[in-house]
Amino acid sequence: MDAVDTQSVVLALGPAGTGKTYLAIAKAVEALEAGKVTRIVLSRPAVEAGESLGFLPGDLQEKLAPYLRPLYDALTERLGTKRLKAMLADGIIEIAPVAYMRGRTLSECFVVIDEAQNCTYTQIKMLLTRLGWRSTMVLTGDPDQTDLLPGISGLADIAAKLDPLPDIPVVRLAEGDIVRHPLVASMLTVL
Repeated sequence: MDAVDTQSVVLALGPAGTGKTYLAIAKAVEALEAGKVTRIVLSRPAVEAGESLGFLPGDLQEKLAPYLRPLYDALTERLGTKRLKAMLADGIIEIAPVAYMRGRTLSECFVVIDEAQNCTYTQIKMLLTRLGWRSTMVLTGDPDQTDLLPGISGLADIAAKLDPLPDIPVVRLAEGDIVRHPLVASMLTVL
């Protein structure tokens, strides 16, 4: 939380249940409500978690909805359904897959890149270089829980390269930081 308050780019790495996504979204909403940013941009890769969902009916938004649902859930908890719908309709909050971020400059935004362990090195580099003026970017992920083939995720490599930079904190959470059901921490120690 302190890193997000003082730095423009923060990487939050850790196991499931440590609140990485929730805390990043909470800080994004806080920054928006305080007038520090004019909008929130949330992105995550559209990667299936070990099973093929096949053809999904509907338009693009309907096809992407299952991948973006965790972001909507956290936003709904912070803002309520009615307020969230209004902010989405007004473009104050934007939720987009990683593939749609190329070529953009994100100024006066709070940007959350969620599930970054499912991005390649090249994708994460592209995302980091979207950072514009008066913006904050938080990347969240668990390098141990990628849904990509072995050696494809770029999160651990990017974190290792950015770690020595004093202005980019790499926060590493551990099993002791898990705030989900206590059994999650127990399971992760043996799985």
